[in-house]
Amino acid sequence: MKQPKAKAPAWATGFPPVEPRRARVLILGTLPSAESIRQGQYYAHPRNCFWQIMGDLYGAGRSWAYAVRLRRLAACGVMLWDVLHAAHRPGSLDSDIHPRRLIPNDIPALLRRHPGLKRIAFNGSSAADLFRRHVAPRCNRLLNGVELVRLPSTSPAHASRTYARKLAAWRTALAGPELAAARPPD
Repeated sequence: MKQPKAKAPAWATGFPPVEPRRARVLILGTLPSAESIRQGQYYAHPRNCFWQIMGDLYGAGRSWAYAVRLRRLAACGVMLWDVLHAAHRPGSLDSDIHPRRLIPNDIPALLRRHPGLKRIAFNGSSAADLFRRHVAPRCNRLLNGVELVRLPSTSPAHASRTYARKLAAWRTALAGPELAAARPPD
């Protein structure tokens, strides 16, 4: 007899930031998926193309151990976090997040610790929208000089764009003289 599939807990809690000292760009997701929470890793779902994109841009792909991937991103000045610290979400989809039962991360404090931050890149429209509604009003002047960029989601739930188109958008957003996608040495 087939066992019923276990449901994700309704209340999901995210991870602390991956916070290099000299961060130039902050990539904000919404909240880790149930699979990411289970594994204790950002973007752990095997069909999420985040690490494939990071591999193409920074040499931080899935072929490396998770800790190595994080070190490679840190060496390139890339910080990871999520807009939400926790939320009531009965599944893994951003659309499952209850709009009145969420707790944003303390992104203003993060911005104060990183005055050299040049860009915040949102992994999908949900992250950008939640940031705009729940975080930006608390940031005041902390966002002066910081470019906000909404990127196509790397989630497997957003498969309408090809990988090539997603990669091109991410490459453009993370390029520029101050954000050059430099790869650390192998």
